[in-house]
Amino acid sequence: MTEHRVGIIMNGVTGRMGTNQHLIRSIAAIIKQGGIKITEGETIMPDPILVGRNPAKLTKLAELTGVATWTTNVDEAIADKAYTVYFDAQTTDRRVDAVKKAIAAGKHIYCEKPTATNVSEALELYALASAAGVKNGVVQDKLWLPGLMKLKELIHRGFFGEILSVRGDFGYWVFEGDTIPLQRPSWNYRKQDGGGMIIDMLCHWRYVLDNIFGEVKSVSCLGATHIPQRWDEQGTPFDATADDAAYATFELKNGIIAQFNSSWVTRVRRDDLLTLHVDGSKGSAVAGLRDCCIQPYSATPRAVWNPDVPQPIDFKEGWSLVPEQRSYDNAFKAQWELFLRHVVLDEPFPWSLLVGAKGVQLAEKGIESWQKRAWVELETLLS
Repeated sequence: MTEHRVGIIMNGVTGRMGTNQHLIRSIAAIIKQGGIKITEGETIMPDPILVGRNPAKLTKLAELTGVATWTTNVDEAIADKAYTVYFDAQTTDRRVDAVKKAIAAGKHIYCEKPTATNVSEALELYALASAAGVKNGVVQDKLWLPGLMKLKELIHRGFFGEILSVRGDFGYWVFEGDTIPLQRPSWNYRKQDGGGMIIDMLCHWRYVLDNIFGEVKSVSCLGATHIPQRWDEQGTPFDATADDAAYATFELKNGIIAQFNSSWVTRVRRDDLLTLHVDGSKGSAVAGLRDCCIQPYSATPRAVWNPDVPQPIDFKEGWSLVPEQRSYDNAFKAQWELFLRHVVLDEPFPWSLLVGAKGVQLAEKGIESWQKRAWVELETLLS
């Protein structure tokens, strides 16, 4: 058995996403399954070192996952030639400097989004990685969610006919933290620490739209800070300086109109925390994180507006669930495996730092739109 060992510096792994999705459900899960099988006699085996600022958290993570190697000295880890991949899941404001150091040391780069807080720095990371000749990628996890993969399959099979519009609804109520602990990191609500709904979620909506429905042409966006005060992890009150909701409309180059509401101050009464409603000339679909329901033209009820009588149509009755026609892995793990195959086998991996910069661009243009109260066009970035 030939085993291709890949040393991975996992920086910021003590954070919520770093711990749960990237370490436990991705890298530790890959190790547990015996690596990534290439052929009957060949595998790729990740060999991570955990990096963070809190030794106590790192010790607990090491015990939990069986990953024994950890350090609080990121510079020392980057200097170690045994580790060829640098992964960054830190807060956004720390990412650029750390990724630059890793590129300078010749490490392949894989990192969370947004890759930076502005498009200039995001493009600089891509330029540096390209000049250094290192492989690079950005987390685009929602592309591997079962619900969205089912949507993409429906498009591939021509179910929708001509797609007319996409409506996305994302979010849930994040508690303020005074009596009930907030369930997201408090820095998310401080602009000075890289927080904000627009910079966070419009990066996601860029790759979802570009990869599934069509390239984004322009944006109209309104942000809001609905709750002005929150309490941090230590119970200390602070002023919320970042937007906690975003209301955006996107025009795609192929003519599709997409609307996305993103909110951390909404109470959920829909099928999932994220739903995408797609309307087409021959059918419609509503996808959540895992499930997808469809209504073809032939099953579409003839609705008539009449508020003077009780609604005679059960609008949910005419929808059917797309069956499970294949198995689905964890979305983060699926992309990790593709990136590691890219590193070892040089297989294609299109979700580069340039794609990450496009996400930052949309967020930046969304903020510009909010400030100008106007539609904003997206310029073409490097190709």
